[in-house]
Amino acid sequence: MNTTEATKVRNSTQYWMSRVVLAAMLAASLSTGGRAQATAPASAPSPAESAPQELPVHFIPNIGPAAEFYFSPDGRSIIGNAKRQGDESYHVYTLNLDGSNIRRINDRGEDACSYYFPDGKRIIWTSTRDHPELPKGNYSDPNNYPQGAEIYTSNLDGSDVRRLTSNTNYDAEVSVRPDGKYILYGHQAEGKLDLWRAKPDGSQVTQVTHLDGWEPGGAFYFPHSSKILFRAWKVEDQKANKHPLPMSLFTINDDGSDLKKITNDDGMNWSPYPAPDGHHYVFVRSIQGSYQIFLGDLNSSEQVQLTYRKAFNGFPVISPDGHWLLFSSSRDAVAGPHTLTLWLMDISSLHVEEVAHR
Repeated sequence: MNTTEATKVRNSTQYWMSRVVLAAMLAASLSTGGRAQATAPASAPSPAESAPQELPVHFIPNIGPAAEFYFSPDGRSIIGNAKRQGDESYHVYTLNLDGSNIRRINDRGEDACSYYFPDGKRIIWTSTRDHPELPKGNYSDPNNYPQGAEIYTSNLDGSDVRRLTSNTNYDAEVSVRPDGKYILYGHQAEGKLDLWRAKPDGSQVTQVTHLDGWEPGGAFYFPHSSKILFRAWKVEDQKANKHPLPMSLFTINDDGSDLKKITNDDGMNWSPYPAPDGHHYVFVRSIQGSYQIFLGDLNSSEQVQLTYRKAFNGFPVISPDGHWLLFSSSRDAVAGPHTLTLWLMDISSLHVEEVAHR
């Protein structure tokens, strides 16, 4: 899962797209140039240079190459996938926002998607650790996903590992419902990927999506809700090797009801993530060879562009308090290997925090 060279960045987008529009963004806030400064956590990194059109950004050191990281419930730490010096493959790591207190969670296999439980005491992650006998596969290739990928939970320090799935299929792209009652993940059987949910102990497994001709994934819950936001591409487009791969964004309840397609263009709408206010969300679009992050709204059809650096800007995630946008980017990468590194953007002026906090 994972990309250190420019070609790998490009190719890996098909998987990173596989992790989970129309938008109405406070255009007035942006047009006036208002950049209200959020109160930085004690561990926030120092500001870095951003494009003139961008809100202030901060670089997170010590954890590249890295992609697809997520905030802890208190917003002070993050968890995700990285390949540090000495690693033969990508592994799950946790760290503070200033790049300190880095901890590797798993000691074998190749890891993928990870997430925090809402109580902040346990984490959930994907790994091939128990299937060394199977072909390695490639998390970056939808045609060759690792068929030994399983889902695990553990304590924050990697102790008390519990395996939730037990098969030789692909189980990954995992997240957790805000109340902690269900986990949500992608399960591929006989070459078809769909969204499934289960109890945190792996019981009561239920299929959520039944999308013929589509490959859904990259799914996350809206706060305080059973509503899921996800992306999907058409199987025929994948087989035609279209690049960038056209994708659409959808919402659905986790009982499989109320499926809605919320984007209707032919472009790549990928890597969506809900905002704390319950109706805004961030996502990625491909624009003239670069990947840029946008803000959307379930209640409107407008879109507001948040990143402008001509680079790969992807895997956007909003902090629980709505102040920070965490994303991976190849901006400022040296010529040659285009390493993905982690960045924070101060989006407090967009007011996407939970309504009760306003």
